[in-house]
This record gives sequence, C-alpha cells and structure tokens, in this order.
Amino acid sequence: MAASSAIDFTQVELTDVSRHFGRRRALAKTTITFRAGEIAGLFGPNGAGKSTMLGVIATLVRPTGGAVTYGGASARSLGDPLRGRIGVLGHDLFLYGDLSARENLEFFGRLYGLDRLGDRIDSALSAARLSERANDRVSSFSRGLRQRLALERALLHLPRLVLLDEPFTGLDDESTALLSARLRQLRDAGSIVLMATHDFENADDVIDRMICLREGRVREIPDARGNLRARYRQVMAEAWS
Repeated sequence: MAASSAIDFTQVELTDVSRHFGRRRALAKTTITFRAGEIAGLFGPNGAGKSTMLGVIATLVRPTGGAVTYGGASARSLGDPLRGRIGVLGHDLFLYGDLSARENLEFFGRLYGLDRLGDRIDSALSAARLSERANDRVSSFSRGLRQRLALERALLHLPRLVLLDEPFTGLDDESTALLSARLRQLRDAGSIVLMATHDFENADDVIDRMICLREGRVREIPDARGNLRARYRQVMAEAWS
C-alpha cells in the first residue's frame, strides 16, 4: 500500500474525452472537472454514457480520444498504484457468497496489502452495521446487506476517488439512510465522489452537482438545489448544441 498511498490528487479532469463502441458514440468530446470534497450526480437515460464515463475515469475503459488526468498526471504516468486510490461500486458487487462478511473484506484487504487490516475490517463492518453478522456467509444476506458490505469493500483502502453506479438499487429505508450518511462523510473527508443514478429523490439529499448525459454528451446544471427530477426533465427536453 505504500506505493499507492504516495499518490494523491484533488481533482480529476476530462478533456475532449470520447469513447466509441463501433459506430455507437458512448462519450463525445467530454470536458469536465471533478474536485475533492464534492459529490457529483450523473443522470441520463439508459445508454446515455454514464457507466462509460465511470469506466473511463476508473481506468477500466480506454477512451477513444482525449485525455483523463488525476491531479494533472495521466493514468499511464501514474501506473498501477493509481488504482489503489480509486474505489468502485458497480452493478457487480464482487462479493463471494461462500465467504463470510469478514472473510470477504480480508480477501480484498490483502489484495491491496493493507496495514492494520483487522482494525480496518472492524471499522468497515461497524459502518455497514454488520458487526453482528461478520461471520455469516454472504450468501445468506439480502441484496441490501450485500450492497452495504460491497460499499465498505470499495472503501476499505481509503480511496481518494469513489465511483458509484446505481448505489441505491435494492436498498430499504435504513440502508438508504446509511448510504447517504456515508457519502456525506466521504465528501467531508475530501473524497471525489461520482454517482450515476436514476434515483432523483435520494440523490437530491446528497449531491452538490447535477450532470446530465444524453447520447454521450454532457451538460451540467449550475445549481443542483431544488427538484432534481423536474430540472432533469427540463434540461433533457431542451435542444443540446
């Protein structure tokens, strides 16, 4: 963990980033900057480019054109340790059902070579309110409990950049409240948080910036306060240059 902990950045910048899949344009010359201490919400219809943007920023998808920099440095120049500063929660939760909650966190913690792993795991289980089920197999967990554990798995190595794809899916009211509180904690701690979601109601409580995507193009709503759903419908109905 020493190599990756030496890497830090307070902003991620996309400059004219495009991504094509054959003839389909998933991102089109996107230029935008995300900064530490904010939660940005990505909104748009299915296929608009939200997941592609997250994948590009996570270094999991290579852009067709343009550049992504992390504190002014490219992913290539920073190398593999950059991924030690990125936490990702996607549709696939990357949990092993035959392992307990604690064993899952131990597995991923060892992959990162984390120090004080036992303390980190105890803190993660407490944050997810899963301490009493630490030794239960994940296969016995509901979708909501798995989602809570997967989020802590993504945060175990204290990433600077946190990327979330539909994090509210399958959560009950308690889990939703926990997630919202956790997102605010990350923002207050100086993380860069990007969240793709269709859940306007819950996003309304946590996001600082509203970014809409349509057919690979990006438009930011200057003031994210107010009824997000209404503002989203308005901007999506407008003509985009």
